[in-house]
Amino acid sequence: MPLVVLPSSVWRLPAAFGDDRGLGERTYVVFLSVLSEAFAFTAIGLIARWGEVFPRWIPFLRGRRVPRRAAVLPATIGAASLTLLFTLLFIVPEVRGTTIRGGDLPADHPSQAGGWEAAWFYVCYAPLTLWGPLLGVLTVAYWKRRSAVERTPAAA
Repeated sequence: MPLVVLPSSVWRLPAAFGDDRGLGERTYVVFLSVLSEAFAFTAIGLIARWGEVFPRWIPFLRGRRVPRRAAVLPATIGAASLTLLFTLLFIVPEVRGTTIRGGDLPADHPSQAGGWEAAWFYVCYAPLTLWGPLLGVLTVAYWKRRSAVERTPAAA
């Protein structure tokens, strides 16, 4: 999942250091890229051991099983939100050639640049449209795997 988000994060970073950006805007763009990667990394918990049993370094919870719903509920909300945000709200306006609100795309929109600049924009942002659906697939797989384990009787 972090690799799906990485190209868009990298694409945004040069914009943070453009001459026409203030300190607040630069900080926001860098923070957005780092935060996106951090959220994408949490999806690894759906396939790693620390998503099933709390790690030893977490006080009061170490060694206990992660409640299935505590992982599945936020992942489901995240998958639905990311699918809406990046898949639907990115693809539909791009196909229609309008903004999300239906207005004309501004002249400085990356897809309006043409040539290699527009191609680079699409190469970097196209993987981001998969973030929500892939998180949904991981969430369903996690739920099924954890349900099967909890239904299986313990060995005597």
